[in-house]
Amino acid sequence: MKRAWLERYPTLAALLAGMAVAAALPPVYFLPGLLGFAVLVALLWRAGPRPFAAFYQGTVFGFGFFAVGLYWVAIAFFVDAEQFGALAVPAVLLLCLGLGLTAGLAAALTALRRWRRVEALALAFAALWTLAEPLRGSWGLQFPWNPIAIVWAVSDPTLQVVAYTGTYGLSLLTVTAAALAAPLFLPAPPRQRRLALAAPALFTLLVMGAGAFRLATAAPPPDTGVRIRVVQASVAQHHKWDPQLRLAWFRRHLELSVPKDGPPPQIVVWPESAVPYGIESEPEVRAWMGKVAPKGGALLAGGDRYDLGREPPVANNSLFVVDDTGTVTARYDKVDLVPFGEFLPLRGILGGLGLKKLTEGTIDFVPGEGRVTLPLPDGLPPASPLICYEAAFPDDATAPGERPAWIVNITNDGWFGESSGPFQHLAMARMRAIEEGLPLVRAANTGISVVTDAYGRVLHRLGLDVSGAIDAVLPGALPRASPARRAGPLLLPALLLAVAALSFWVDRRPDRPAGSS
Repeated sequence: MKRAWLERYPTLAALLAGMAVAAALPPVYFLPGLLGFAVLVALLWRAGPRPFAAFYQGTVFGFGFFAVGLYWVAIAFFVDAEQFGALAVPAVLLLCLGLGLTAGLAAALTALRRWRRVEALALAFAALWTLAEPLRGSWGLQFPWNPIAIVWAVSDPTLQVVAYTGTYGLSLLTVTAAALAAPLFLPAPPRQRRLALAAPALFTLLVMGAGAFRLATAAPPPDTGVRIRVVQASVAQHHKWDPQLRLAWFRRHLELSVPKDGPPPQIVVWPESAVPYGIESEPEVRAWMGKVAPKGGALLAGGDRYDLGREPPVANNSLFVVDDTGTVTARYDKVDLVPFGEFLPLRGILGGLGLKKLTEGTIDFVPGEGRVTLPLPDGLPPASPLICYEAAFPDDATAPGERPAWIVNITNDGWFGESSGPFQHLAMARMRAIEEGLPLVRAANTGISVVTDAYGRVLHRLGLDVSGAIDAVLPGALPRASPARRAGPLLLPALLLAVAALSFWVDRRPDRPAGSS
């Protein structure tokens, strides 16, 4: 991207830079696209200490990033095109604009100071961008999707660095390395431009080397000997709740639960909302589930749970543990719900405007009481359940106290077809396995279902739109969670403060400001 072009078309440059960064996300993994951060920093450097101009450029950049990264959200609106199809484009554009404002705020805060060196500006922006990532996952937004760290899911070794830095720490270091390349897009001396290119190149080599070292030196966890079967029925979302087809889909799950040959499983896992009936309220349904539940083992199945006795009625998106007698021995109610997908925010206002949630029915889902460690029958290893996009929340995959032996993630990515969404979702779920040092068993309605080890390496996989089952032995857990997870909530603030302090130190250096001619 020529420097003169940045001067003539700064808005278009910011938009394209954000889109380029999104190209580094799964499943494309175009890592050179991360240099889009350098383009934005170059634009902020040229604009100088003008917070409103920086806010505009940052918002445009963020809009481009989220529009490319989250385009697939629009597909969900066409599952029921008659009701929601017309809302697809405006809803996704507004979502991307709202999220883009967080990037604009990071850029505006960066521009509050007149920086002497572009490298210092780059460091400050990297810290503020990273601070926005956990904020998007909290403060009512509840949308932590696509932290920059997931670009390293491109390979098993590169993703291991999250064990040392945590998800947001890896985002911070990635954005820092990319943003320091800003002199490539400024009239800097040749030596400075060569040094600027060295930052992302050396960081990439460091990530590859550190990850390869971890995998090469760590002892592989032993198998537990527990046989599991993961069912992927591949039920199209627009058929899933058809009253005339529900029984057929239920039967498909029952049939796929029993292997035709080989040893029987001890644990069977069905996806999110796999059972289109009331599990607790319909004994016949539980009886059929008990028939396919392993003897002395457990069937873990997703289903909706309604309490029509309350006013207004409420529902839970739940995971049930059913034994071979058809008894529900444990249950987990989803905690982190999807706005507009599982409940309608500000229902009193938005409902009056005719808006509805996308999922079946008009009753809002309500969050469960919190993370749990699910006990399983007959001394089978306890599991930490994550339903759907709960796997996107870093450092929140397990309950405090008793450490589980594995993570079970049930999901229904059938809403999003053959798009980038399921690949991004899987990448974040693998990061939870690495952070916790636990194997991951993921059952997805239409894919991608996997079994990973405690290093997040995929051992078994069923791709998109495949009907079938995975038979595997549950891998063992690592003795402890990752160093980053054990460091607790102080790790990210410490890294952010270190980068922020470095930015001021660099800015006070007496030599010639970087980016000057």
